[in-house]
Amino acid sequence: MSGKYKMIAVDMDGTLLQSDKTIHADSVRDIQAATDMGIQVVYCSGRALAELRPYFTVLPMVRYAVCYSGAIVYDCIDRKCIYRSEIEQADVDKIVRTARKYQAMAHFLTEAESIVSSDDITHMDDFHMGVYQKLYLDVAKQVHDMEEEGKLHASIPKINIYFRSDEDRKKGYEELKHLPLTFAFAERTSLEMTKAGVSKATGLMQLASFLGLSLEQTVGIGDADNDREMLSNVGFPVAMANADDKIKALCKFVTKDNDHNGVGAAIRYLMEQTI
Repeated sequence: MSGKYKMIAVDMDGTLLQSDKTIHADSVRDIQAATDMGIQVVYCSGRALAELRPYFTVLPMVRYAVCYSGAIVYDCIDRKCIYRSEIEQADVDKIVRTARKYQAMAHFLTEAESIVSSDDITHMDDFHMGVYQKLYLDVAKQVHDMEEEGKLHASIPKINIYFRSDEDRKKGYEELKHLPLTFAFAERTSLEMTKAGVSKATGLMQLASFLGLSLEQTVGIGDADNDREMLSNVGFPVAMANADDKIKALCKFVTKDNDHNGVGAAIRYLMEQTI
């Protein structure tokens, strides 16, 4: 890899993680090779810390995480926040009431916890999120009433709603789009929300500034709509083979898919370049 690129921002689901939510052993090897060259490889994910922590031991060389879709930038070694920007409580209440109207699953992502309703977690297939059920059972705090839970938090970094259909998601979005939030359509029927102005790109920009770098010196690797702004702003955007065609069109390189070490293939490609 030429000296131009000093940081590689890697999305998790659909990118670094295989379909079974594990990290390919070859990805670990290739990420280690990049860090051995002095390149900062960082998580750049919509996931909360509670959902990222199981991977910290797999990738101990990855120090920084842009998580909650950019609402928090975190030092995984010193265990402290570098930056945060959160949804205010008044908007939390409106989001939860909209989820309830559509019999959808609300999901709070706080710095300390991943929080869901105990009723919703038992039938996540209804929300097209069954692949994540084990993760939620392992790491999530289960509560009886999400509306009451929301009142306990002065602010929340990120909130997701998992709808039963794409039609419901579109209707829910129309009811919420006037709020001071940043929205992303994810998965099949998910609506991800952070505070207005927050995105993976802005979080990554905060981290780059903290490290004395720029986004021009950054490689971004992703696959989905919530990676769009990040990929549009980094110096070298990379799309996974499993990415949507619109995401691929934004990128300078298309790597292998997430089940065949696409992240590692991108790293090795860049190491061979003199650009």
